Amino acid sequence: MTTGTPRDPAPSTGTPRDPAPSTGTPRDPAPSTGVPRDPVPSTGTPREAPRTTAARRDPYEGFAGHVGRTFAESEPAWPGRTAPPAKAPNIVVVLVDDMGFSDIGPFGSEIPTPVLDGLADAGVRLTNYHTMPLCSPARAALLTGLNPHRVGYAMVANSDPGFPGYGMEIADDIPTLAELLHDAGYATYAVGKWHLVRDSASNAADDRANWPLQKGFDQYYGVLEGLTSLFHPHQLVRDNSPLDIDEFPDDYYYTDDITDQALSMVKSLRAHEPDKPFFLYLAHNAVHGPLQAKAEDIARHRGRYDEGWDVLRERRFAAQLAAGLFPPGTELPARNSEAGLDVPAWDSLTEAQQQLYARYMEVYAALVDNIDQNLGRLTDTLAALGELDNTVIVFTSDNGGTGEGGAEGTRSYFSRFVHHPRLPGDWEPDVDRDPELIGGPRSLVHYPRGWGMASNTPFRLYKGHTYAGGVRVPFVLSWPEGVRDGRLASGLRPQYQYVTDIAPTLLELAGLARPESRRGVPLQEPDGVSFGPVLADAAHDSTHPEQYCEMTGNRSHYRDGHKLVTLHRPGAPYDDSEWALYDIRTDPTEIHDLAAAHPELVKELSAAWEDAAWRNGVFPLPDHSGALARRNPAEERLSRPLTLLPGTPELERYRSSRLVSLRSFEIAVAVDETGDGVLVSHGDQGGGYSLYVENGRLALAYNEYGTLHETDAGPLGPGPHEILLDAAAEEGLRWRFTVTVDGEHRAAPGSVHQLIGMAPFQGISVGVDRKSPVSWPLFERHRSFRYTGRLKSVTYRPGAPGPDAPEAVAAALKEAAAAFE
Repeated sequence: MTTGTPRDPAPSTGTPRDPAPSTGTPRDPAPSTGVPRDPVPSTGTPREAPRTTAARRDPYEGFAGHVGRTFAESEPAWPGRTAPPAKAPNIVVVLVDDMGFSDIGPFGSEIPTPVLDGLADAGVRLTNYHTMPLCSPARAALLTGLNPHRVGYAMVANSDPGFPGYGMEIADDIPTLAELLHDAGYATYAVGKWHLVRDSASNAADDRANWPLQKGFDQYYGVLEGLTSLFHPHQLVRDNSPLDIDEFPDDYYYTDDITDQALSMVKSLRAHEPDKPFFLYLAHNAVHGPLQAKAEDIARHRGRYDEGWDVLRERRFAAQLAAGLFPPGTELPARNSEAGLDVPAWDSLTEAQQQLYARYMEVYAALVDNIDQNLGRLTDTLAALGELDNTVIVFTSDNGGTGEGGAEGTRSYFSRFVHHPRLPGDWEPDVDRDPELIGGPRSLVHYPRGWGMASNTPFRLYKGHTYAGGVRVPFVLSWPEGVRDGRLASGLRPQYQYVTDIAPTLLELAGLARPESRRGVPLQEPDGVSFGPVLADAAHDSTHPEQYCEMTGNRSHYRDGHKLVTLHRPGAPYDDSEWALYDIRTDPTEIHDLAAAHPELVKELSAAWEDAAWRNGVFPLPDHSGALARRNPAEERLSRPLTLLPGTPELERYRSSRLVSLRSFEIAVAVDETGDGVLVSHGDQGGGYSLYVENGRLALAYNEYGTLHETDAGPLGPGPHEILLDAAAEEGLRWRFTVTVDGEHRAAPGSVHQLIGMAPFQGISVGVDRKSPVSWPLFERHRSFRYTGRLKSVTYRPGAPGPDAPEAVAAALKEAAAAFE
């Protein structure tokens, strides 16, 4: 629509073009912009080369052959293929999620990992490798070689407070390792966990700008978010498309599946292209909670952990000392004792607690065991192809073992994982479960933080902390061909290296240099430095002498063996009083605080941290304002009423949550013809709700973090119906449901705790309960139970925010901080 006055034509950016030729007057030939070609003989007047302009390129410009009027008068030429250097190795990066330093055999574990043992014996173990304390930042640093705040990942990709360090988008001037290898002629594949796209951008309507294929990978298969069920992944994505899946086979297991997909990609490449090297990024969701493992894997570890975490920790530390992972005189710290992070003595637990907690660790060990088995399938395939020797294999973890399971662990992962300042006194962070179900598809468990402490042996604290327990993880690199040609010398490496060093190191091993620009865009400089010289020479100095770190207010600064570090208390001021100082050359387990003895060094390193923080985009730091709960105001559109028609693919988790989270809501179901089956479902075995008709009776199932409530809402006779499920948000993070049919009140079950945080995990489905069911008994009777009648529509009407909504959260955080101070 115009305002009345027409706009002038836009000015040309160059010389005006001649008018288009008519059928009567021929257009004058344009002059050539380069070396003129010989005139082409014809039956008429020779024609000069066409003019190249900004809007029209000469189709023959730059052609290396010769073009005549006919093929007989022409000489062909073909563009050269981009290819990496001769004998460039394949590259496989196996990234495990939340694995502690001591959880594999080469780093002291009792868990059998024969494949990793073999890779470590023939390759290199970095014993002083450091990473970021949390998932997304570590992945951003690994794949780009830049400090994560610079890339925009100060936090996991589940927040959006509106500052550069929290942008959760990899800019065009920051190439990923996949992009650089792809540019050089590598095939590039990713399977498993991504977690480098903001949760609000993980749906099929997004522009996909930060999905794997847009960041350099030829193919992708896995889960975009940070965690999932290993038996019923909530949203699998192949390449650029979420997969619409009703049910998984009963023997489905995600770790096996992503390995199958990786093997298929590699085999397909070799069937089509015999020489092209590949980069495979195999990012496991295991061993991140919820912990789920195959029954046969769990069975192999029965009884292994009955002696508890204190004995386990002593044994692992003894194995580490015997293997030479630490210098003589290294001490094992006492159990973690910091408030809210403390671990009780195993002997102080009741027999029932010991039996339950030991079972959790059996499941965890089974996860590690299964990862090694699947790694064996990959190495066997590479060996069968004759390519194992010239494949660089890196195995590491994104961060240290976690304490998020709390002191007791849980069989209700999402209720334990909730962090809300107004959790009511009756909130239950666990549910009762038959011990035989622990670790299976019907339980979402996590181990107590005592096992997280043991996972991180011999270090202090956990994932999320900048103490060693959060940032020192196992690192194995294998490359038999590199050993033979002298680029790799097997053995241990005590040199400090950092996660940002992985990308430049792998580029160097591939014989490639990082360019200064890409596709006409100048590139940001990397922060990482190749540790290729360290791989070749065990006596070479570390190539990374200094590094800052920050995560949710926890800070550290490393320089030449000294480490300044904090354990930040939420709401406390950021000042020099919280710094501790350790010489990790002689005290790698961070026991002896030297801050009081060396105040000048504390001041020097704290100033260095401050400078690095400003240069890398670390500020603003988290405080009592509740800013991390903020979201882009544009997301308000996601709380409008939404009508879903039959046949709509499952709504993605985050998109679904915006309709119900921390608010009242209504669901109006319009039925044209009565039948049996699920009308609408939202959630899974970790929590959710569904409306369904069975044997002509309407029912509401509500799964309260693993506790199932079933409500009979009476018969649903023939004909069309309007069914309304109303959820009123009440004080104490509760919902009170009512069910009406055609305006008639049918049921009003007792109030239940709301599903908040990451729950419901699985999104909204219409006319079916996909994948992991809300009601397991109903699933056993009918599987996904597609509706057999005629469903017209399902409409969500989000209501007012509840008394515990984000606005109230921010206010509560301010009050809590004021009281703390």
